[in-house]
Amino acid sequence: MNFSLLSKNFHTFALANITIMRYKISLAYNGDRYHGWQVQPNAVTVQEVLDKCLSTLLHVPVETVGCGRTDAGVHAADFVAHFDCDVAGADDERFVGKLNRFLPQDIVVFRITVVDDDFNARFSAKSRTYKYLIHTRKDPFLNDCSWYYPHGLDVPLMNEGCKILMQHTDFASFCKTGGDNGTTICHLAEAQFVEDGHKIVFTITADRFLRNMVRAVVGTLTDLGNGRISLVDLQKIIESKNRCSAGQSVPAKALSLVNVKY
Repeated sequence: MNFSLLSKNFHTFALANITIMRYKISLAYNGDRYHGWQVQPNAVTVQEVLDKCLSTLLHVPVETVGCGRTDAGVHAADFVAHFDCDVAGADDERFVGKLNRFLPQDIVVFRITVVDDDFNARFSAKSRTYKYLIHTRKDPFLNDCSWYYPHGLDVPLMNEGCKILMQHTDFASFCKTGGDNGTTICHLAEAQFVEDGHKIVFTITADRFLRNMVRAVVGTLTDLGNGRISLVDLQKIIESKNRCSAGQSVPAKALSLVNVKY
């Protein structure tokens, strides 16, 4: 009997019968200490930390795929990722608890579930919602998660600007140069400022977002709200498809990804 051939055939059979499962992870993180979600050379990212913890606990290499690429310093209250693994039990509540004890305090995993093989955290997403927080009066409890802007803003006028935004699909004027976006087309479903005392919350929902887009949109709309530009100017800025014509990129610490729908 050819034991070498038998061993080789058994190994091939074993590999062919390994069950690879796809896991969906729901998590949140405070982005203050991280250079965004995606793994980067010479910078600590949320994905890097999560992958290392999963790999250590599951005893196999794990590479997650996220629902998007948040900028450095941006937070996520509702982030989704997926990974493939041949280890069963990663969706067990006890494993999730162990993972959370292993992760740093600024990252939390809510749940891990088994999903179909065709689920993709990034490409299966139908929409993403971000919120940007501004406070117009000194508030020590908001300093770490909000942009302090004490100069006065015309919120109704800014919402008129939001209506203009909603009429467009090409947001090249709000896209940071050097990105790898194949297209600058995004379809907005919502864009609105809501004033609550000395807090102003901007909510924006779209099927996809460009690199730095939300922060550039907020910077441009605050230019509208403080009288630096007019509604006509805003229209021209959008039509120019030129990032240099739009407003500043506002601070990252006030931006959070709050919802991803599939």
